[in-house]
Amino acid sequence: MKFKILVFITVVGLSACRKELLNPIPQASISDAVAFETADRTLAAVQGMYSSVKSGAFYAGRYYNYQDIRGEEFINETANGVTNLQTWNFTVNSGTNEVNNLWNAAYAAINRINVVLAGVDKSPISDALKNQYRGEARFLRALAYHSLVTIYARPYTDGNGSKPGVVIYTEPQTSQGDSKKERSTVAEVYTLILEDLNFAEANLPLTNAAPPSELNVVRAHKNAAIALKTRIYLHMGRYNDVITEANKIVTGTTSFKAGTGVQHELNSDVAAVFRSGLTLENIFSFPFTSADLPGTQNSLNSYYSPGSSTACTSCSGTGEYSLNATGNGIVANTGWTATDARRTNFAQTIGTKTWLRKWTANGDYVPVIRYSEVLLNLAEALARTNGLDAKAIALLNAVRKRSDASTTLAPATQQALIDAILIERRIELLGEGFRSRDLMRLGMAFPAKGTIGAVGYNENLYIWPIPSGEVLVNTIIDQNPGY
Repeated sequence: MKFKILVFITVVGLSACRKELLNPIPQASISDAVAFETADRTLAAVQGMYSSVKSGAFYAGRYYNYQDIRGEEFINETANGVTNLQTWNFTVNSGTNEVNNLWNAAYAAINRINVVLAGVDKSPISDALKNQYRGEARFLRALAYHSLVTIYARPYTDGNGSKPGVVIYTEPQTSQGDSKKERSTVAEVYTLILEDLNFAEANLPLTNAAPPSELNVVRAHKNAAIALKTRIYLHMGRYNDVITEANKIVTGTTSFKAGTGVQHELNSDVAAVFRSGLTLENIFSFPFTSADLPGTQNSLNSYYSPGSSTACTSCSGTGEYSLNATGNGIVANTGWTATDARRTNFAQTIGTKTWLRKWTANGDYVPVIRYSEVLLNLAEALARTNGLDAKAIALLNAVRKRSDASTTLAPATQQALIDAILIERRIELLGEGFRSRDLMRLGMAFPAKGTIGAVGYNENLYIWPIPSGEVLVNTIIDQNPGY
C-alpha cells in the first residue's frame, strides 16, 4: 500500500519569481501518487522544500540565534525562557524546547526534501529540469545536515570525524517504524553533505534568471553550492579544498568578483546588503514579507532589535539580546573603529546598551551565504596554508575597507594574519549564526560572558544533547555524554 505523504500545492503562474511563493499557502494535501503528476505540482513541491527549511524554528532566525548567543557577543536582557535563555546560559537538557524544536524542524525539512528527491522522477518535466530540482533539493539537504551536525555533535576536527554525528535519512519517512535508526559518524554526515553539494554544483544552473533577479538570491544556483562548499571544507580543516572551491568564484587581486554564473561581488554599501537583500553580495537568502512572517519570537529582528521593528526614533532599548559592548564581545574591540560603516549602521547605543540593527523588520531577508564570507573563508585557508600570504591580506582588506576605507590591515606574521581574519569574521558576520560554529571548528572554549562562565572544549555542555523527543521514538539512538 502507498503511504500518504503531505505535499502542499499552490497556483504557479507568471509571477513564480515572487518570494512569497517560496512559502506557498497550503491548498490541498495529496498522495505521493499524484503529487508530481504535473509541472505545476512539482514546482510547488520544490517551493515547499524552501518553505520547510525557512520555518520559524529553523532558518527564520532561531537557528542563527542559537549559534550566536552560545558565544560571547550577546547579553541576554529579558531572562525569557521562550527566547532561548537556556541556550545562552548553557543550561539546556534533552527536554529543553529549543533542543527539541530545532531537531524536529530540521528533520521535517529533510523529509520534505527527500519526498521531492523520491518523487521528481514521476513528473512530466524534462530531464534537465528534474536534475535542477534534485540539485536544489540536495543543496538544501546539505545545508540542513550541516546545521544539525554543528550543534548536536562534536566538531569534525575532533577525531577527524570519528565521533557520533546525527541520524542520516536519504529516503522519505512514511511510518513511525522508519524513525528507529542509529547515528552516523560526523565524517559520514560530512561525506553526504559533500556528495549533495557536488551533485548540486553539477546540476544547478549558472543563473536562475537574467540579473538582477530575486531568483538568483532565493533559489539555489551553481555558485551557491560552491560557496557552501567553502564553508564545509573550512569546518573540516581541509584548507586546500577551501582554496580550490573558492577560486572557482573569486577572481581578481585587490577587488574580487565571481567570473562565471551570478557575478557575485562585495556591495559598496554594506547597509544595502541587509536593507534590500538583493545585491550581488547576497549569494543565497531566505525571503520574508509582511504577509509571510517568521512567526512570533522567531525573527532575527525580534531577537536583536532594541524594542522596535520600525524606525529607531521609537526604539525603547528593551530587546531580547544586546551586544556585549563592555566585556569580551567584538563591539568592545578597539580595532573596530568608530567610523566603520558596520558600526555606524548596525551597532546602535541606547542609554547604556548597544543593539545589533542589521535587521529592522520581521519581514527582512535572512542571509545564508554572502560573498564576504567566501572571501574570508578563502583568506583564512590561504593564511593557514601559505603563511603570510599576500592574497589573504588583500582579501581581508577588501572586506575591511569596504566598510572602513581609512583602515588598512597589515599583519606582520602568519598568526597575526589568522587572528585578524578571525576578528574580521566576528565583525562582518555578527548576528548571522557564525560565532558558535567558528569557536567549535577551531577547538576553542566558549568564552565567559556577563554572569555566565566559560564552557571548555571537552565539557559535556559544549554540544547539545539528542532531544528527548527523538530518544522516545528512536529507541536505538545513543545520547551524548553527560545528558
